[in-house]
Parts: sequence; C-alpha cells; structure tokens
Amino acid sequence: MSAVQNENAPKSGRAKKILWLTAGLVLVGGGAAFAYWTAGGSGTGSAATGTTSVIEPVQTTTVTDMHPGDTAQALSGNFTNGDDGPVYVSTVTASISSVTPAAGAAAGTCGPSDYSLDGAVMTVAAEVPVGFRQGAWSGATIKFNDKPSNQDACKGAIVNLAYTID
Repeated sequence: MSAVQNENAPKSGRAKKILWLTAGLVLVGGGAAFAYWTAGGSGTGSAATGTTSVIEPVQTTTVTDMHPGDTAQALSGNFTNGDDGPVYVSTVTASISSVTPAAGAAAGTCGPSDYSLDGAVMTVAAEVPVGFRQGAWSGATIKFNDKPSNQDACKGAIVNLAYTID
C-alpha cells in the first residue's frame, strides 16, 4: 500500500528548513537580479542674469522766484525704479543743462552762468526699491547769481536741470 501524503498535513522539519532556505535565497538573490551599467559623461547648461532698467531721479522740490540777491534753494527728490528688483544708487549729480528764456524776455543773454549749483554731487549709497517715488536724494542747492550787469534777460527764465545717477 502506498502512502499518499496530504498536502495540508504538517511538513517535516527538513522540508521546513528547505522551504525557508529557498525563500531566503529568493529574497537575497532577487536584489541581485537587477543589474546596470555605469558610465561617465559631461554636458552643458546655462543660466542668465538680468539687466537693469533705467532708474529715473524725480525732483520733488519746486524752485520759484529766483532773483538777484536771493538765497539758495534746495533741490531734492526720489526715484522711479521700473526694474524687477532693487537698484543700488551711489550718487545723484545735478547740472544745469540749459536755460529757456521767457517769451518776450528783455534783450540780452541768460544762460547757465547766471546760476550756480552747490553740492551738486549728492551721496545716496543705498538700494532703491522697485516702484514709483522710492528712496530719496538731497543736498544740492541752486541760486541765481547776482552779477554787476543788467540781468533782465533772465526774468521769467526756466532753468533746465539734469540729474545723473551713478
């Protein structure tokens, strides 16, 4: 009579050891089944920096009624920074770019030499935030020069100032 072993019957100790050993080898060997190649290489890429937009000095003081013997009047202002980020401003320099005589002005000449700027180079030494009317500059003054000659040609004249940012 032949003995047929029931599949559901408990396994012998030796069979259990073989089963556990096989399972362990599958787990260990399964990790080693993934192979790969290694290789060196190189590539390229790039990164770009931005540029600054124009930052504009805006005079906020109003200078009026300059006349011979007048005291100097202050010049000051702020900035319009249309850039994407803050912009560092070292100095603002004021200059007289031209003088526009009034309509119907008296005969004669009126020019930049009839006026003087003091403290024309104004130190800012700061970052100007993005936006309109940001930061500040000040320190320069403008004065009408009192010359020993007739200055009627300067009555009503407009002094055109220029500001340079460094």
